[in-house]
Amino acid sequence: MEVYKTKAELALFSTNAKKKKETVGFVPTMGALHDGHMSLIRKSVSENNYTVCSIFVNPTQFNNKKDFERYPITIDEDLKKLETEKCDVVFLPSVNEMYPDPDNTQYDLGGIDKPMEGVFRPGHFNGMAMIVLKLFAAANADVAYFGEKDFQQLAIIKYITKRYNVPIKIVGCSTLRDEDGLAMSSRNLLLNADQRKNALAISQTLFGTKQKVNKDSVENVKAWAKNFISQTSNLKLEYFEIVNSETLESILDWSDAENINACVAAYAGEVRLIDNVKLK
Repeated sequence: MEVYKTKAELALFSTNAKKKKETVGFVPTMGALHDGHMSLIRKSVSENNYTVCSIFVNPTQFNNKKDFERYPITIDEDLKKLETEKCDVVFLPSVNEMYPDPDNTQYDLGGIDKPMEGVFRPGHFNGMAMIVLKLFAAANADVAYFGEKDFQQLAIIKYITKRYNVPIKIVGCSTLRDEDGLAMSSRNLLLNADQRKNALAISQTLFGTKQKVNKDSVENVKAWAKNFISQTSNLKLEYFEIVNSETLESILDWSDAENINACVAAYAGEVRLIDNVKLK
């Protein structure tokens, strides 16, 4: 397994692979890798000649400085896991490598950045789009793999790939959960035992919502879900929405869209967690 720290090294690797008509799969991450990430690596390894994983905690997508400073860093463990899964290349750039100059680019995100996360994390998705497009340019991969846990992020990545004519296929992969139902997340490492136990109310709410589709009104189901989470000690709800899976607009009736997702964000202590499930 090779470890590259410059865009030039990564670009040369991809160029040589393409000269040999070999495919490159790409898994961008912010590290603190868990089995959800590993499932993306395994899928890429099974579908491509080479797999590249990037580890970069991107400062431009954090609107909360404390959140950025608290983000878990586990590089040594990450590299061991990636080598075990037969990842070919790890891209480990510095902030100066990715941002040699200040970048104030504002991207067209199609409006799907405005609801949910966009309300509570202004600027987050523009910063995310900024680094994703920089990484795509450096990796020059054929396929990129992302987890569906970051539902809104995945929708925006699909949008900007088309909007900015990036020649890469985007593959969304199912959310992996621990046995108790909690969605796997790097931020779970920051939870103490009580916080982790309380955080189970997030997935329990989503699964409960799925059971209520077409059995009660959307308005009543949302009220039930918000109440369920709010009654859990030390769990602070930020939002709970039931949305059109394509437009991310809130729905008023179950017949408003063919594909519908329930999405939630909540704080367990100071740790912000997000999750979603497909309702239909």
